[in-house]
Amino acid sequence: MSKGRPRRESRRSGGSNPANDRLLRTLLRRRKRSLSAEDVTVTDKPEVRRAVSASALGNMMEWFDFGVYAYLAGILGEVFFPSSSPGAQVVSTFATFAAAFLVRPLGGLVFGPLGDRIGRKRVLAATMIMMAISTFAVAFLPSYDSIGFTAPILLLICRLVQGFSTGGEYAGATTYIAEYSPDKRRGFLGSWLDFGTFVGYSLGSGIVTILTAALGHDGMVHWGWRIPFLVAGPLGLIGLYMRLRLEETPAFKRQAEEAAAEYAKESHDEGDEDPVEVARQSGHGRLREIFTQHWQAVLICMGLVLLYNVTNYMVTSYLPTFMTETLGQDALTAQLLVLGTMIVVVLTITTVGRSSDRWGRRPVFMAGSIALIVLSVPAFVLIRQGGILQPAFGCLILGLLLVCFAGTSASTLPALFPTRLRYGALSISFNVSVSLFGGTTPLIASGLVEVTKNDMVPAYYLMVAGVIGFIATYFLHETAGRPLRGSGPMVETHDQARSLVAASRTEAGRRARDVWIHLRHPWARHNGDDKQG
Repeated sequence: MSKGRPRRESRRSGGSNPANDRLLRTLLRRRKRSLSAEDVTVTDKPEVRRAVSASALGNMMEWFDFGVYAYLAGILGEVFFPSSSPGAQVVSTFATFAAAFLVRPLGGLVFGPLGDRIGRKRVLAATMIMMAISTFAVAFLPSYDSIGFTAPILLLICRLVQGFSTGGEYAGATTYIAEYSPDKRRGFLGSWLDFGTFVGYSLGSGIVTILTAALGHDGMVHWGWRIPFLVAGPLGLIGLYMRLRLEETPAFKRQAEEAAAEYAKESHDEGDEDPVEVARQSGHGRLREIFTQHWQAVLICMGLVLLYNVTNYMVTSYLPTFMTETLGQDALTAQLLVLGTMIVVVLTITTVGRSSDRWGRRPVFMAGSIALIVLSVPAFVLIRQGGILQPAFGCLILGLLLVCFAGTSASTLPALFPTRLRYGALSISFNVSVSLFGGTTPLIASGLVEVTKNDMVPAYYLMVAGVIGFIATYFLHETAGRPLRGSGPMVETHDQARSLVAASRTEAGRRARDVWIHLRHPWARHNGDDKQG
């Protein structure tokens, strides 16, 4: 017993060592501070609804054009490329479709960093205007028979403008919704953005289907193809009106204020400059920072975008033409099958988004990736069969695979990047991946089928996308229910905010106590361990 006492005394005296005291003060200073009421943002429900509606409407406008273009691919091939064979007409039409995706990264490079500097809502209004005008203009283009080779060139120009504006659209809309959503409902609210996507596609394809049934093939070739593009004008005006009424996101406002304070401190200014203006001035070097410090997030984002968009464009843009031109099925039947698939996606997408809030983003993406690898071939085997029932079941399988990614992407992708870089990093990553892999899917698939004469190539293409998506998901960190990077927590009510602050203070106090016990009274910790043992 007499030998044990000096050791305990030495432990106690060791706690008053000046070096230990300095280490204690450093650790306590560096520990994660507790949240204050100012750190937690309580969302305003009417503003959240307005943000979600305006963002979804813009995405609906974008995909209305895609739905129209996909369903009119054969008709547009006859109008603008009449001298080619039917197969070459389809490839030429999809080449024009893919050309819009080549300029999407340029749009992302322009609109993304601009959205991080001057704000999200201004850029979203600009992309809405460009998109509506370029889509509306297609309705007034003369045919090849009228002006010759100039006609497809004008169509290409309209598609390039559409692609450039779209380069800032989806990334901006996902960023806007994510920065307005409460942390625990971001999956559900974000899924409404892609709900707008498929409503727009269904609306565009539905109009084409009705017109085809009413006017017939010849009527559509002569003048009916113009009608769907005319609808883009009123839709664009409504979307622009809604976006002009939006407020800037709370996350961007806070980031701009912090940038203003930092700028004022560094320049010894009074700090009375406009925060947004200062944020604009501090935008140098963002692109370099994205690729040097966040390259892993960029690669994960590109992998998830590839997974989603290869599946998306395979179903929405290529499948109607594949069923008619390659399999020789009736055009109206093929259009109705794909339209029915889109309706299933619309009806289930918000359920998937809500499920990702409960189960997490990674499980949903992981399950979808595995299912895509396993079920792509069976789905296309069913689609190749005659009749209605088996192709309908094959289309349903593809639709349910698609909704796994569509319902989760808008809440997953913005969480990969911090607030000050989010719009730019997401725009660049998203658009590069879509341009290289997503938008080229119809062109590559149709070209490979034409060369190989193997109509199962689209299924193999989907399987490759599933493998890449699985790898990206493996490295994805779970973000469900957590604040966005670089942002504070966001909740729905003041009671939730108070509970969060109280829990944070309790946790911070517990950590401080553990640090104190560990350094000042290590013998107490050892005794506690001995008692537990």
